[in-house]
Amino acid sequence: MFGKGNKIYSIITGACPKCHQESMYVEKNPYIISDTLKIHDNCSHCHTKYRMEPSFFFGSMYVSYGVGIAFAVATFIISYVLLESSLLTAFIVIVVTLLILTPIIMRLSRNIWINLFMSYDESLVKKKN
Repeated sequence: MFGKGNKIYSIITGACPKCHQESMYVEKNPYIISDTLKIHDNCSHCHTKYRMEPSFFFGSMYVSYGVGIAFAVATFIISYVLLESSLLTAFIVIVVTLLILTPIIMRLSRNIWINLFMSYDESLVKKKN
């Protein structure tokens, strides 16, 4: 359901949006902070250029806001509604969760942003194999 060929696969894994054969990121671990946002210039498999124009990923900041809000709302529901914590505790849990998930939110936002402009191309995979 979420395998190669699906946008969700590329968004979750950070795979090339065109061929899904390799990670866009130099370092797979988002918690290596110095390398969190470092991406390859091109896909080594299909040669897709990841930075279509200078400052292309600035648009992902808008996506990041929405993703952060989604994580905050989910955290609030789990903490305040399901676990019945106090409002102050729920707020603290939201802040801690967002701090811990910041590298993941940044990458996820970039993945969503690039997948808005590129689509999977099955012919690129078949051509190489």
